[in-house]
Amino acid sequence: MGQGIQGGAGQYPAETEVRVEADAGAHSWTNAEPNTLMEQVLERPNLMRAYQRVVSNKGAAGIDQMPVTALKGHLQQHWPTLRERLLAGDYHPQPVRRVSIPKPQGGERVLGIPTVQDRLIQQALHQVLSPMLEPTFSDHSYGFRPGRSAHQAVKAMQRHINDGHRWVVDLDLAQFFDRVNHDVLMGLLARRITDRRILILIRRYLQAGMLEGGLVSPRREGTPQGGPLSPLLSNVLLTELDRELERRGHRFCRYADDCNIYVSSKRAGERVMVSITHFLETRLRLTVNTAKSAVDRPWRRSFLGYSVSWHKQVRLRIAPKSLKAFMTKLRPLLKRSRGQSLPTTIRNLNPVLRGWANYYRLTASKRPVQALDGWIRRRLRLILWQQWKRPRTRARCLMRLGLPAPRAWMGATNGRGPWWNSGASHMNAALPKRVFNGLSLVSLLDTMTRLPGQP
Repeated sequence: MGQGIQGGAGQYPAETEVRVEADAGAHSWTNAEPNTLMEQVLERPNLMRAYQRVVSNKGAAGIDQMPVTALKGHLQQHWPTLRERLLAGDYHPQPVRRVSIPKPQGGERVLGIPTVQDRLIQQALHQVLSPMLEPTFSDHSYGFRPGRSAHQAVKAMQRHINDGHRWVVDLDLAQFFDRVNHDVLMGLLARRITDRRILILIRRYLQAGMLEGGLVSPRREGTPQGGPLSPLLSNVLLTELDRELERRGHRFCRYADDCNIYVSSKRAGERVMVSITHFLETRLRLTVNTAKSAVDRPWRRSFLGYSVSWHKQVRLRIAPKSLKAFMTKLRPLLKRSRGQSLPTTIRNLNPVLRGWANYYRLTASKRPVQALDGWIRRRLRLILWQQWKRPRTRARCLMRLGLPAPRAWMGATNGRGPWWNSGASHMNAALPKRVFNGLSLVSLLDTMTRLPGQP
């Protein structure tokens, strides 16, 4: 990588004008200007940071099948030409590779995976543009921003409700990342970015086709998730929604395309729903999913996986559908572990449990977490019961775990199914919680209690 990217004033072309054919017509550039945005994007320190970020993120290959590990050699060979094309404004990104992943609540999310070369360029753009655009964003926006998090958004939600705004306008934008209007977005960017080469390059990224089944389909709207620029561009567009809500004096929280507005009555919420839907559809050309949006009590809705209690001083709790989604995620992980030893299964499971506990550590309701811990231990007992297979083996294993012979034989030969036995008294007595603690199984409840930030 060290010889692949050349920077510094000595590497810029002489003061010659380069003609750039763009969507808006032909433009003339003098490439000797060292302080324009494109030159900042292509400075060596910025590119080195972008390279390190792309490599550390790993990620799948794009349509050219080039892995991240091949990026260094590719740049050593092609960077001088690539750099000149970027400076001249005639670089065209490759199409993205279409990938579908399941959503936690059902359905699919479409990702557009750029080539690693385009990921590098997008990341370099992001690192220069983000500090410029960040000061223009709203204090009520929390997603995809440095120093901001989903936990801050959830706590803001709690404050709004505790302040008496006990109705929520829950807005769901239909397929937001696939529906972003390019002209509206580019108009907003043009207010803040003066280097037209940057604007032209961003538009080309927006319009890069998507490859699926060997065919490239053109794209006239949307900024598919999968590239480093998409989150930043989404905030540029939705800041217009933030400013409109601030102008009207509303209490709200927005995390990416999840936006909740808090009002004091159902009638007020219905008025806001109508007027903001009109604003989104006419000004930003976005579509509100009326089937998923609603004016409702906040304890009947969820925001970023959390909900609230209905008490006078509301407390955060895990939304029921989040608990269900996590159990759905764990089932295939546990099924794949049936041929493994219990310590190996637990080692594979622990990072997932630890990450989930960290995210939901703000919950004040511990009973569902305790029940989930018990369910996980029962699933692990089920794996063992199925591995033991025969009554004789089951009886011997139960005795080895400390059960008296009569009780072990009675449990092993009861004729009941595996799931029933995994929750029966003989398996609970042979494999109590302390056994799993000894195997270092992460307890969700214990982890959440120890983590900082507990209410």
